[in-house]
Amino acid sequence: MLSYDELTSPERALWDAFPQGRRVDLRTGVPADDRVAEGGRWGPGRTVRAGVIVALLLGANAAQPGAVAGLRLAGARLTGCLDLAGAQVAHALWLEDCWFEESVDLLGASTRTLVITGSRVPGLEACSAAVEGTLDLRRSVVTRLASSPFNQVGTALSLSDARVTGGLLLDGAEISAPGGWAVAAGGLIMEGGLTCRGGFVAQGEVRLPGAQLPGGLFMRGARLLSPGPTGVALALDNAVGSTLDFSGGFVANGTVRLRGARVSDNLTFEGAVLNGPRDGRGPSLAAPLMQAADVDLTLARPPSGTVDLRGAQVSSLHDGEHSWPDVVELDGFVYGSVKVDEAGERREALGRRGSVAHRVAWIRRSPGYSPQPYEQLASWYRKAGHDDDARRVLLARQRHRRRTLPRAARVWGHLLDATVGYGYRPWLAGVWLLALTSLGTLAFGTQSPDPVKQGEGAPFQPLVYTLDLLIPIGGLGQRTAWYWPDGGLQWLAYLLIAFGWVLTTAVVAGVTRVLQKN
Repeated sequence: MLSYDELTSPERALWDAFPQGRRVDLRTGVPADDRVAEGGRWGPGRTVRAGVIVALLLGANAAQPGAVAGLRLAGARLTGCLDLAGAQVAHALWLEDCWFEESVDLLGASTRTLVITGSRVPGLEACSAAVEGTLDLRRSVVTRLASSPFNQVGTALSLSDARVTGGLLLDGAEISAPGGWAVAAGGLIMEGGLTCRGGFVAQGEVRLPGAQLPGGLFMRGARLLSPGPTGVALALDNAVGSTLDFSGGFVANGTVRLRGARVSDNLTFEGAVLNGPRDGRGPSLAAPLMQAADVDLTLARPPSGTVDLRGAQVSSLHDGEHSWPDVVELDGFVYGSVKVDEAGERREALGRRGSVAHRVAWIRRSPGYSPQPYEQLASWYRKAGHDDDARRVLLARQRHRRRTLPRAARVWGHLLDATVGYGYRPWLAGVWLLALTSLGTLAFGTQSPDPVKQGEGAPFQPLVYTLDLLIPIGGLGQRTAWYWPDGGLQWLAYLLIAFGWVLTTAVVAGVTRVLQKN
């Protein structure tokens, strides 16, 4: 137990100020002397033992009636470990522009508002902690913790399974654990927002799997510069949040992983840069099975790695010219609408020249063949009342599928495509019929055939005779009544009969396929 006589001058000032919650400021006012990075050189006049702070927070100097006790300290060099593991802390703690010799341990602690701003901290362990208020680390530099049973990877800021009733403020902070985890906050429960803006930098993986973020995650302009050993810059697997904001120059040098994440409002990457892992072996954005209301993927430049949206569901997708890399995983991706910027406004990507070709090319970026992306796109066009565009998409699906078939099936596919457009262009059959009818009428009109039976049958009509050859069902009486002694015209007649059967079969097959699929 500390006695007052054992305290140094700055410690006594802190001790006396605590009951009234007054701030003790040990800064000199000279910028060169107050640089926190040089705090290790500060002398005894600015040095406070961490044990004194622990003693005060745990009730060593009782509050006075009519005052709210609190510990407020600025510009101090803190020696020893600030060890509050498992403690029940009933007072708020404000530390500003302080230099910590050792880490802060809040493992399993229950505290009030905790503010450590503009400081240099060699690691903060707050696994399973409960903060009744705000956890504020703005402008602080937090470096890697030493290895422990709870921190074997190498973590700078540990908030796994912690609960914060207010906000978690990391604006302007630098969290550094190269090759490890800059932030480990799996299972974090936030009642307020989590902000990482104003120049936030992370060296190492930022992990928030299973986090509950009803107040949202705001990383506008943040830079995740050094991914973890898995190549992941940010992991939000199965996280739940209202808003995820990665806009305004957000940079991720590694995978942004949102597997199974649920976003009730907006997910935005407007103006972001998704570089992906340096070795190019991982995706830039991995969001399979994600659910979100509105997704904005108007990036500053195309992602360097794959974008994986397999099984994701979004109400509205907003994309642009830099949204998609060379490879996009879209199998199972479901969306209610697709929007683009036109004349400064966000509008449905419909009716634009080349729109269908652009969207089909987007789907073709997926490796292999899958029918679902085509069917999803066609469904969107139908709901918007663009049935012709929907048919173009489904025709593109058949042409893509044809590449995966055996040679014989590919030949039949080409025939269906040329004759009726797989049933999505039935008017092609009319074009073929008109062309063949004109050919036969002109050819057979050059000379008269011989009757099968003299004096019987209707007079020869080149047009009717040609139609009788092309129509395989029924008969008009011309084909059975006349024949050609000339071999060339007889072979033309045989060819028209064959074309008639092929054309009829293609029409039936194409229309049947369309009716069955749609």
